[in-house]
Amino acid sequence: MLLFITLLALASISSAKPFLEQTSDGNWNYGNDVWNATQRKSSRTDKLWYKNKELIGRSVGHYYSSSVAGNNFTITSAHKTQEGDLDGVPYLDFYFESQAGEQHWVIFEGQHGAYQYFVTTGMINPGEFRSLWRLDNRTFTHGHNSVRDKALPSLEDHLTGEFVFDSTYKRPDGTYITKYDFADFIHNFDYYGVYGEGFGSWYIHAGKDYFNGDHLRQELTVHREVNTGDVVQLNMLHGVHFFGPRNITLLERKLYGPWLWYLNSGSSTDAAKIATQGKANWPYSWLENDSYHSRGTLKGRLVLSDGRSASKAAVFLGDDSATLSTLRQGRAYYYNFYTDDDGYFEVGNIRSGTYGLVAWSNGSSIADVGTNYTTYGVKIGADETTDLGSLNWEVSNRTTIFRLGDFDRTTYGFKFGGAPREYGLTELCPAELVYEVGTSTATDWCYAQTKKGNWTIKFPIQEQSSAKEVKLILSLAAYSQGGNFHILVNDNQIATINSSTLSNDGALYRSCTVAGEWRYLEYAVDASVLRVGDTNTVTIWLYDNTGKNSETMGTTQRGPMYDAIALEW
Repeated sequence: MLLFITLLALASISSAKPFLEQTSDGNWNYGNDVWNATQRKSSRTDKLWYKNKELIGRSVGHYYSSSVAGNNFTITSAHKTQEGDLDGVPYLDFYFESQAGEQHWVIFEGQHGAYQYFVTTGMINPGEFRSLWRLDNRTFTHGHNSVRDKALPSLEDHLTGEFVFDSTYKRPDGTYITKYDFADFIHNFDYYGVYGEGFGSWYIHAGKDYFNGDHLRQELTVHREVNTGDVVQLNMLHGVHFFGPRNITLLERKLYGPWLWYLNSGSSTDAAKIATQGKANWPYSWLENDSYHSRGTLKGRLVLSDGRSASKAAVFLGDDSATLSTLRQGRAYYYNFYTDDDGYFEVGNIRSGTYGLVAWSNGSSIADVGTNYTTYGVKIGADETTDLGSLNWEVSNRTTIFRLGDFDRTTYGFKFGGAPREYGLTELCPAELVYEVGTSTATDWCYAQTKKGNWTIKFPIQEQSSAKEVKLILSLAAYSQGGNFHILVNDNQIATINSSTLSNDGALYRSCTVAGEWRYLEYAVDASVLRVGDTNTVTIWLYDNTGKNSETMGTTQRGPMYDAIALEW
C-alpha cells in the first residue's frame, strides 16, 4: 500500500510545469516537479510530498482560520488566474475560493515551495486571522525565529506538566513551557520556521505592509499543538495576542502577502539567503494586481520645536484617522521606519493612498521626549515622491525634576528589560524597591511590577518653582489586568490604575519582556505637595494582584511593564 501511495505521488509530478488538477472525488492536487500536495474540498491541505517523503503524516495540514465565527474558509471551487513565465521560468497563479476570500498559490517550475497571498472578499472583520501548517512531529522537531533556535517542547512535556493557563505548563522540574516563548516582533519576520533532520519549512516575508500594527507588533511563530502534538508553523496575518482585540472593517479586497513558503533540507542559513533575495525582488513583478504595483515614495525631516533633530525617531505611516492606536490599526497597509541621525527619512514602495503619520521617540538623543508628532492627509501617488519638507514636532518646554527610563515605549534599560522571553521572569523582581535619583541607575529599577508592595522613587528639590502644578508622567510599555496599583506623590494619592482604567494586553503573562500596548498617563499635581530642600517621593503601590502566589504562578503575572517615569514643572 505504501509503495502504491509513493508511486501515485511521483506520478503527479511527472510534469515539470506547475499544475493544478481536480481529482475524480472533487479534491485538488497541485505543485510542481519538486513538491506536490492535496487540497481537500473542506478547507485543508492534508498531503504534502517533498523529496519522496510525506510531511504532514497524522497532523492536520495547511489551512486558514479566524477567531471570527462568520469567516468561512471552506473551499467551494478553484480557479487559475495567471499562467506565465518570469525570465523564462514558467509559473502558475491559482486560488481556492471560499466565503472569506481567495487563497492564492503562485508556483514556479523547480521552486522549493510557493508564494501565497490572500485577497479578502467576504471577510470584513478579520479577528485573529492566520494561515498555518500543522506538520509531522517526527520530521519537524525544532523551531527557528530571529531570537530562538531550539527543539520544540515535546508533547510528553505538556502531558506530564501541570497546566497553568493560556497554553502554559509547569514541568515536574519546576521550569515552564509556553508557546509564547517562540513569539517574535513582526519586523523580524524575514524568515522563520520549523525543521528537522533533512527537512525545513519556512515562512519568508519580504514585504510586511499587509500586517497590522506598528514597530512593536509581535506575534506567535511556531509551537507544539498541546492536544495532538502537531508541529505548528503559524502565519499570523492579523494578530492581537499582545494587545486587546478590537473590531475593525477591512479595506475592500485587502491583499495579504505575497509571502514565500519555502521548503529545504532544514538549513536556516539557506533560508536566510532566500530571504535576502526576496527583499531585493519585492514588490514582486509577477503579481497581476494594479493596486499592488501602484506605489510611491515619502520623504521629509522631523525637527523638534527646541531645535534638535528628531534623531532615530520611530515613524509609523497608517490610517488617516486617530480612531485606533498605531498598534491596533489593521484595515489597510502600514509602514514602519526610523529617521536617521539628523531626523531625515525617505521610504519607497508605499502603496498609493492617503495616510496618517505618527512619530515618537525611540530613545537615543531624544529619549527625553514623551510627546508624539502626528499629521494626517499624507498623500502617496503612483510613481511619485511626496516631500513633506521640515516637520515641526512640538515638545514640552517644562523643566524636568527627574526622569527614570527613556521614552521609547519599551522596557529597555531596566533590569531584565529585553531579556529572552520566559514565563515567570517577574518573580525575580522584588515586592519592595527604592530608587534614589542621582544615586541609582536604571538597572536598579525592574522592568515589571507584579508583587504586592511599594516601588518608590526618592528625589530632592533644591529650589522653589513659580509653577503652581507639576506633571507626573507614567509611560507604560505594557499592562496586564489584575495588577492594581495606586500612584502617590509624598503619600498623596494621585491616581488608581485597575481593570476599569486600562485594558489588558496580555504581554506580561505571555512571556514578553520588551513591550505590549503602550499607555501614556499624565497627571497634574498641585506643586504645594512637594517639599523644597527635602527628599520627596513618587510611590507606585501595587495593592492587589488577582493571583495568590501559587506554585504555578497561574495569575500572578499581572501588572505594569515600565517605559519611563518623569516629573516636570
